Order: sequence, then structure tokens, then C-alpha cells
Amino acid sequence: MRTTLGVFATAFILALFVQHKLSAFPLMHDATDSSVNRPTEGKLAPFVGKKEFDLKPLFKNERFPNIVVSMNGTLIATWGTSSVRAKRSEDGGKTWGEAISICKPGFQTGGLTVDENSGDIIAFVEAKHPPAEISIFRSSDDGKTWQKQETKIEPDSKGNSPSMHMNDHGVTLRHGKFKGRLIRPSRYYAGKNDRSKWPEHYTNAIFSDDGGKTWKTSDPFPANGTGEATVAELSNGTIYYNSRRHWAEDGANPRRRWTAISTDGGVTWNDLTFCKILPDGPQDTNYGLMGGLTRLAVEGKDILIYSNCDSPKGRVNGKVWTSFDGGKTWPIKKQIFSGAFAYSSMTSGRPGTKTDGKIFLHFEGGPKGGSAIATFNLSWLLDGEKTGDGTVPNWVKK
Repeated sequence: MRTTLGVFATAFILALFVQHKLSAFPLMHDATDSSVNRPTEGKLAPFVGKKEFDLKPLFKNERFPNIVVSMNGTLIATWGTSSVRAKRSEDGGKTWGEAISICKPGFQTGGLTVDENSGDIIAFVEAKHPPAEISIFRSSDDGKTWQKQETKIEPDSKGNSPSMHMNDHGVTLRHGKFKGRLIRPSRYYAGKNDRSKWPEHYTNAIFSDDGGKTWKTSDPFPANGTGEATVAELSNGTIYYNSRRHWAEDGANPRRRWTAISTDGGVTWNDLTFCKILPDGPQDTNYGLMGGLTRLAVEGKDILIYSNCDSPKGRVNGKVWTSFDGGKTWPIKKQIFSGAFAYSSMTSGRPGTKTDGKIFLHFEGGPKGGSAIATFNLSWLLDGEKTGDGTVPNWVKK
């Protein structure tokens, strides 16, 4: 009996010891509670330090770039048409790991979205060039592994189901009544990429209030002929929408970008505007080109960066344009790469991580073809070419 009691006493003491140790050193996960509690917006100062610019190849072959920064500051770039795969960087873009398969076979549709409520990253995959079956994959460990999830996407107010291809990343809303909502740009294909159907095409967005389990589709963007798009939330909660356009009615220009805004969390779009300063691909064709867009993670400031080619002919001469007033004016532009430059995706670094103060542009082309990553900061952009569309405000320190 005494021996049995001794065994139980020893086990009890050991259990208390283990419990104490666990409480002192709680189990850690890649997407930690502390990561989702980090500030999502910070100061301007990290973006206007010493000038930075770096350009390096990333993926080979195939097409279609996207890029986001996790809550922990891990860069996740995706790519591919035969399969969708990701590469990760944990050191602010200095080095990149090997490709990780998200779905094979699969077709990249863009729209990577970081859920800032949970820290999860959501990727969208279509079975082939759309319209096609859509699958959604989720990563809870900063893009190391991906699991397919069941998802419901409701059609829009016209009864049309959205396609995802090929838009820039989504965002988590940070301000106002709809804080916490996930939203990413999408589109309606009236019939594959048949040019005779272009007048029936339009862009829209899908949004989720339950962490990406179910999605509703917004009303159409208020212009037909639109295709691939970008979104950014401004500091007052307004959503800025910037879209490619294949076709425009007589008297309207399809070779520059078209914009609109939403004040109801992305349900409807208003204030359709022709943005004559921003090109939509080469200026010898109406075909257009997917552009990248990001709002810098600076509290109380609406600094937007837009990417596309600045070319009279051909998908070459990639540049970025900077706005300091939420897309009303774009006073400076700067060259990223003079050679091949096609589809692009762009994101802003996160406060308190190794990406803080940096801007990341993932684009088709670059020095070795395939895709490339350009890393730079606002200081590097500020000595760019003046466009004549507005001025750089005094509060930006050069």
C-alpha cells in the first residue's frame, strides 16, 4: 500500500511540475496570438529612411504573380498555371525558400488575402482558365502548409457567379463599421475571353464576415468592359477600387485606369472616375494589363502605390506611381525595370516586423524572365519623375 501511495504521490508532484512549466512556457504556434494583436498600421518614419532598392528573380516559367505579408512579417508570393505554388521569405525578402505546392493541378487566380483577425492566409485556385470551378485553400502557419476548405460564394445582384482570375491581393478592413471584413477583387466573365463578349464583362468584389467560410459578391463595378482589379482601404474606411478595362463605350478611354469607391464595406461602388494619369498597359492597344496596388501601412495617411508598364508599345518598362491623397492625384513615378514587365502585384510591409518600411512588387518579367521581386521604400520613390498631377505634400520627409 505504501509503495502504491508513493507512486501516486510522485505522479501528482510530477504533474504539478509539468503544469507549472507549461504555464511558464505556453505552446507556441506559427500564427501566435501576439501576431494578430500587433498593430496593422504604424508610423511613416520606417518608409522614409535610407533609400533602398533591390531586384531579384523568383519563379521560373508560367505566369501570374501575387504577394502578401503575413501578420508575423513573412512574405508569401504565389505563382503558376499548371499548379499553384508559394515561396516564402522570413527575412524581409532577402532570401526565399523552395516552392511549396498549394494545389496541383491548379490555376493561379490571385487575390491572396491575409485574415488579420486570425492570422490565416487564404488562397484562391481555379481548375483552369476561368470561368472554372473555384477552390479555396487556407494556411494557419504563415504559408508553410495549405488545407482545402469548404466554401460558399453567393452570386451577385444580377445572379452571376464571380470568377477570381486575375486580381491583386485582398485586404482585411481595419476602420469603421465594417472593421474585420475580408474583401478581394473579382470579376464576371460573360464567356471566357471572347472579345465579342467584352462589353458584357465587369469587375466586382467578394467579401466575408466569417473569416472566409462564406462570401457574398458585391454589385458590379459601374463600368462594363472591366477585368482585373485592385482594392485598398483608406484611413477613413472608404474602399478605393482601381480596375483594368478591355472595352469602353464610344467617347470613353479604355487605355488608362478606371476607379470607383465604396462607403458601405464593398457592397456597392460609386463615383466612377477615369484616371487619365495611370496607364492600363501598353498604349497601342485596348487590351490592358493587370496592375498592382497597395496602401502603405501608415496610420492616418493614404499613401497608395500603383504598378504597371509605362510603354507606348509592348509590355516593358515597368514603373510605380505614388499618391499621397488616396488616389486623387499621382505626382511622381519611378522606373522599376526597363525590360519585360507584365502582370504585377504589390504589398506593404507590416509594422514591428522585418518588412516594416518596405514595399514589395512581384511581377512577370525581370532580368531572367519568369517572375521577379522588387523591394524598395518610399525614400527611393521620392526622387522619381514628376508627372504634373498634383504635388508631394510637405509632411513627407525626403
